[in-house]
Amino acid sequence: MSYPKLLVINPGSTSTKIAVFDDNEIVFQETIRHLREELLKYERTFDQYKYREDAILKTLVKNNIDINSLTGIVGRGGLLKPIEGGTYEVGEKMLKDLRAEVQGEHACNLGGVIAYDIAQRLGDVKAFIVDPVVVDEL
Repeated sequence: MSYPKLLVINPGSTSTKIAVFDDNEIVFQETIRHLREELLKYERTFDQYKYREDAILKTLVKNNIDINSLTGIVGRGGLLKPIEGGTYEVGEKMLKDLRAEVQGEHACNLGGVIAYDIAQRLGDVKAFIVDPVVVDEL
């Protein structure tokens, strides 16, 4: 049986946490801290997208993580319209909503977009979000 090797991305207001899981085991994790002065260069939080993606990729390279070995990319779910809890594949409609910040501006909106972009670089790899902050099951 083949187990997934996942990159998990959790963008926050002043840091981006990443981890690599091989099956259920964490094989790498790091908190990438972003200097306030660096973040202030961007008008909107979403404008930090490439800056944070580059920081993630550099961190993986620096720590000898081969992104080509990944079988899936997971981003922290952003401020989407309320949905049920679960795992969702990132697609064009979701990307449009995350980019437009339909439910507000927050760094978590970057998770699915960065995950999708990295997955696209790898070809046959999918991007997901899991239990986004907007889960509503009442």
